[in-house]
Amino acid sequence: MNQPVLTTLLLCAGLALAAAAHRYRWRPSLRTTLLVAIGFRAAVLVIAAQGTWQPVDFVQSFQPAGEAILRHEDPVLSTDGSWRFLPMIPYAYAATLAAGIPWEIGGRLVTVLSDLVLVLLVGKLASPEQEATRRFQYACSPLAVMVAAIHGQVEPVSLMFLVGAYLMARADRGLAAGILFGLALSAKSWPIILLPVILLMLSTWRQRVVAVLAGGAVPLLFFVTLPLGAGTPLSRLPEVVAMLRWVRPIVGEWGWTAWLTGGNWSLEPAYSTLGQVLIYIVLAVVFWFWRRADPIDLTTAMLLGFMVVTPRLGAQYLLWFVPLLIARPTRWGQYALAACAAWAGLGYVYLTQFDYTGWARHHSWWAMSSILVIPLLVLAMPWKRRISLPSRAQNPVPLERDLAKSGT
Repeated sequence: MNQPVLTTLLLCAGLALAAAAHRYRWRPSLRTTLLVAIGFRAAVLVIAAQGTWQPVDFVQSFQPAGEAILRHEDPVLSTDGSWRFLPMIPYAYAATLAAGIPWEIGGRLVTVLSDLVLVLLVGKLASPEQEATRRFQYACSPLAVMVAAIHGQVEPVSLMFLVGAYLMARADRGLAAGILFGLALSAKSWPIILLPVILLMLSTWRQRVVAVLAGGAVPLLFFVTLPLGAGTPLSRLPEVVAMLRWVRPIVGEWGWTAWLTGGNWSLEPAYSTLGQVLIYIVLAVVFWFWRRADPIDLTTAMLLGFMVVTPRLGAQYLLWFVPLLIARPTRWGQYALAACAAWAGLGYVYLTQFDYTGWARHHSWWAMSSILVIPLLVLAMPWKRRISLPSRAQNPVPLERDLAKSGT
């Protein structure tokens, strides 16, 4: 990546501002927060777009998927499975390409704009007293800036719809929650693990059934648009389904598999299968122990547990829990967020200064060093909030005082 020093200074400034906002309970106005959020993301986007280095998947997966839509071709089949998701995001990519926006900018507009919306939603996810503080923290989050403006990964889009679904479920609007959840699934498939939480938030079985039907209908709708919107032959739709379901068993980027592979990428079906089993077990155990917690705390615990045992991970995955952990912070949450940002920053900024040989040499210790982040993720889980507190109407004590008393 070009301009590594300037980029690092911007990211460190964001980290410092986020930490100060948390420590001193800053409550900037909405206008100030949006200006700061736009400033960080626009500056880093411009640096990334002008760089000679571009993320591999950004160039070899995302761009071809958008170009395929412009050619009226299936984005999965035409990329030989390099793009293995529904066509919602490629439609957006195609729109920016059709508008003549250079890919290095247009490909990141989708994620940056979604991340700006997410700034507002994180505030709504927090308690009313903490709304201004929490949205400002997310506005400054270096991890969010890197994923949206450097990598151009789709996580902010999926999270935008997912947090919106949570807000609608909190308001007991099953249809709206289901539609937004379906849009989150249409961007990326991982939110499916949180469907039980959405259903738990709704008050009646009727609302839950409506949410499930709506949530399933949206991805199905995008899938059935393929013959018309992408020119997919009807006879090849089963082939598309097979590619959408396939998960490449690549490991060695993070955690325990990095130590088994020496920090090198490797196709290891055995490790991948074991990791999937560990994920299912951990998610089930966490859901059981936090089933009476606030749904946000339950979700944070599930996603952090996922990160602890997953056999494969890209740095963008670490953004999954960031909006939730910022909205409802824990005692160790800020340390975990800082550690994740530092680890991801080494990957996005430092490792990209080398050629392939140098990158491979440094990648091994970087991947293996992720083991140092994992204990902080465990500590950041809301251990002492496994049972939700009474509502504010019954107990007007602010969350920060609850945290101080409980030690979380």
